[in-house]
Amino acid sequence: MSHPVELFGYPVVGRLGEGAASTIYRIRDPKSGAEYAIKHVVKRSDKDQRFIDQVIGEHRIGTSIKHESIRRIGRLFRKRRRFRVVEVGLVMDCVDAPALDTLRDLSPLEQVRIFIRLAEGLMAMHDAGYVHADMKPTNVLVDGSDVRIIDLGQACEIGTTKDRIQGTPGYIAPEQAHRRRITERTDVYNLGATMYWVVSGRLIPTALPPKGSKTEISSGPLGPDRIAMPVPLREVVPGTSPELSELVQDCIRVSRGDRPATMIPVIDRLLRVDRALSR
Repeated sequence: MSHPVELFGYPVVGRLGEGAASTIYRIRDPKSGAEYAIKHVVKRSDKDQRFIDQVIGEHRIGTSIKHESIRRIGRLFRKRRRFRVVEVGLVMDCVDAPALDTLRDLSPLEQVRIFIRLAEGLMAMHDAGYVHADMKPTNVLVDGSDVRIIDLGQACEIGTTKDRIQGTPGYIAPEQAHRRRITERTDVYNLGATMYWVVSGRLIPTALPPKGSKTEISSGPLGPDRIAMPVPLREVVPGTSPELSELVQDCIRVSRGDRPATMIPVIDRLLRVDRALSR
């Protein structure tokens, strides 16, 4: 598949991936020779405006967070036509690493250490006043002990109520599916769903089921009281740490108030599991 020769003055080396309305390319700095990734969005119709807005928001949020578990965000380029932004390019660290959803042979200890890095990265976002709001295995890149959370396109200020349902079936929290306030506990839920999938390879039941699933209904998202809790991990994957299994169940409680309030207790409990597995 062909790609542009250059974008915003950077030679394009190759294509890295695609999103809903974005394409991510590998680019080279003509001065230093260093390579970066750039998320490129072109406004082709009015419905693309929200994707332009998401990239602008991703730049604003990403440049305010400095943590080793969050992909670093660089410059934002804009092209205007008649004073309106019609094209954007967001420069980011180029992380040559597989996504978490492709790593199916991780040991229990490796899994838990990845979970700790994710929780630490999310806590850094919360400390800066933001929620990631789309934590899932495809948004995590792993290179040994280097773990990076990517794609801040749905990130928002803590306490935001969104006009549109945003989230990924199988990971989306009930408050996201029902357009209620997004808080730190939303990321706790998304992380719990991610941990469940990484350990078991199974999605949890969510208020917005995956297409084609048996729980999908045509009238829209399921009511909060109709979401079943999944079978605990220790029953799905024999040998799973009981402490990890219990933590995951606590993270994905349907009622927001029943989940850990912040990432601090999540990290503490994961560290205990780490110590137990390391013995």
